[in-house]
Amino acid sequence: MMLLQALADSTLAAPVATEGLSVIDLLAKGGWVMLPLGLLFLATLFLIIERFLGIGANGKIDPGVIDNVKDFIQQGNLKSAESLCRNQRNASGRILERAIGRIGYPIKDIETTIENASQIEIQRMEGNLPYLGVIAGIAPMLGFVGTISGIIRIFYDISISNDFNISTIAGGMYEKMITSGSGLIIGLIAYAGYHLLNMKIDRFALRLQMAASDFLDVLQKPVAAKN
Repeated sequence: MMLLQALADSTLAAPVATEGLSVIDLLAKGGWVMLPLGLLFLATLFLIIERFLGIGANGKIDPGVIDNVKDFIQQGNLKSAESLCRNQRNASGRILERAIGRIGYPIKDIETTIENASQIEIQRMEGNLPYLGVIAGIAPMLGFVGTISGIIRIFYDISISNDFNISTIAGGMYEKMITSGSGLIIGLIAYAGYHLLNMKIDRFALRLQMAASDFLDVLQKPVAAKN
């Protein structure tokens, strides 16, 4: 009799063991909070891709172009140097173009021009990066809000129905924990994207500083020759 009872229990439990949920069905069980979390996820992907492409396009520093600019300056051909920088259509080209326009003024003024132009270009590169930082902080908290509101709803239903069933509680809990997990994942993606893109900007700033130093050295050579 006990053997028959065990077989019957295993037969009833078998469909449950093999039952599964797709990712979409699982996310759908998270409730209304999944909608704003989904929007934050799309915004995170957009911001990371947009800034990655923008920084990549504006952060190029071609050593060959820098050498050509220095050659033009040493030859006194400032018009060609300005035209070459203008055609680059990137941050380093715009910075050097402004610096070349200040040639003839004291070196200190040219240094100030390069510093100011560099700060403007770096701020332009950062663009929408602060929004990634905001999403990194908001998404996990929003996920926790969804979980807490779901738990409150579960216990409210229990108080109304007086049906304290552990399977009902466990099922409701795992559904509501989906929002916490989703929020944490989105926050991690936004956090990683924010810092990786800032590292990319920092590397550009270092290369730009080296190029500006070489540029100023070229300007000081004719002065040293006259002495």
